[in-house]
Amino acid sequence: MSTVLVLNSGSSSLKYQLVDPASGEAVAGGIVERIGESAGSTTHRFGESETHRDLPVPDHGAALRLVLDLFDEVGPPLAEAGIAAVGHRVVHGGAVFTTPTLVDDDVLEAVRDLIPLAPLHNPAAVTGMEVARKLLPDLPHVAVFDTAFFATLPPAASTYALDRKVAAEHGVRRYGFHGTSHQYVSSVVAAHPAVVAKLAAEGRSPDTLRQVVLHLGNGASASAVLGGQPVDTSMGLTPLEGLVMGTRSGDVDPGVVFHLMRGGMSGADVDTLLNKRSGLLGLSGVGDMRELRKLVESGDRDAGLALEVYLHRLRKYVGAYAAVLGGIDVLTFTAGVGENDHRIRSGVLRDLRFLGLTIDPAANEARSHEARVISAGSGDESPLVMVVPTNEELAIARQAARVAESVARPAGSAARPGD
Repeated sequence: MSTVLVLNSGSSSLKYQLVDPASGEAVAGGIVERIGESAGSTTHRFGESETHRDLPVPDHGAALRLVLDLFDEVGPPLAEAGIAAVGHRVVHGGAVFTTPTLVDDDVLEAVRDLIPLAPLHNPAAVTGMEVARKLLPDLPHVAVFDTAFFATLPPAASTYALDRKVAAEHGVRRYGFHGTSHQYVSSVVAAHPAVVAKLAAEGRSPDTLRQVVLHLGNGASASAVLGGQPVDTSMGLTPLEGLVMGTRSGDVDPGVVFHLMRGGMSGADVDTLLNKRSGLLGLSGVGDMRELRKLVESGDRDAGLALEVYLHRLRKYVGAYAAVLGGIDVLTFTAGVGENDHRIRSGVLRDLRFLGLTIDPAANEARSHEARVISAGSGDESPLVMVVPTNEELAIARQAARVAESVARPAGSAARPGD
């Protein structure tokens, strides 16, 4: 078995998964939380077992050492796992990184230079790659960028209507995010038997397939994908633009920023407001959709309005992307909320029958971990509505494995050299 160790380094967390890229199996995985705080927490999953450890984790180096120890103690032993590469999720690749990239000192420095474009995300990615390269020096490390899938957006979609010299000087354009998820999900949709049959019945080639993908989690984004290539996306220079999210505002009039600053708020205050105190949290007091639903059911008016704002923004983007694509063949829901909340899906579809989008209530409410069609009717020329579980770790593992194939690895090198 050949595997890839996928690492997702957050500012105070380290998510990890050992993946078999050929079969798609997640062999083991877990998360280290509250790194740098007085009380840390670790969960490691392998097979049917789940191991919890509550202990302080001072930094990312200690976090990764703890992860490696858990593999040794609980399993599976990394020395026997045939690790071909370590894949790192990096949020922002700017205009520099448009494909999965083998990490070396120059790449690390370039990612560090992109920190101004992603000050909340890229610092942790740099730290994670530095630590992992020290602890696992004989393995190829591959950076996979959230922005890469959207690097080929048409200029009309990626360009902001700003002074072109200012935009060029500061790297201002729509980069898009959640690209690994949008790429994975849209490829699963294109290969689904119902979609293949639909195109065949209509005498159309795969390069005409028009998809709208809604990645709905605590962070949320939409994409328009034509023939496997993205033509628009809701997130922009940063992950703040677009849909209403758990704590992020999504689209607002840029004048709001200046209005608030003239009212006495600093730039840092406004940044915190829009990224951490807005969205569902700002409107209702809770940022989790499950908690919001409880408030709505209790009759809380603020929560009810928050839900309607959330759904209104989603419907608006679906309609806009139908215009961009010249119609919709498949509308797909993915990520935590998109995959698990049938009421959100039916809420989005409300009033979209004019686009031919319908939903089968029984299929919509059925729980499944498989990619599935939930639209009403047999399809014919009507759009399909689907739910497709995302798997960013598998997508990262497969991209990292492809890069690693071109890297010569010393025969018999240990999984944990230097320990």
